[in-house]
Amino acid sequence: MIESSQIKAARAMLDWSQQTLADKSGVSLPTIKRIESAGPGRSSLDTINAIKMALETAGIEFIPENGGGPGVRLREKSAG
Repeated sequence: MIESSQIKAARAMLDWSQQTLADKSGVSLPTIKRIESAGPGRSSLDTINAIKMALETAGIEFIPENGGGPGVRLREKSAG
């Protein structure tokens, strides 16, 4: 499962507001705010997947915990 810090970092990389993420994911703004401040613990898997899918569609790659902690990066744009 993705963490609130990954969501915030991904939004920052895309220069998205919480409202933009809400619009792109179909998740309400209050839910986005709650997840970013308290973590995804109470959120349904469908909600987290909608957020993750919106960010991945915009070019974000989620990096799992691999000794250095979870993270995000922008997917490399393909030539052409």
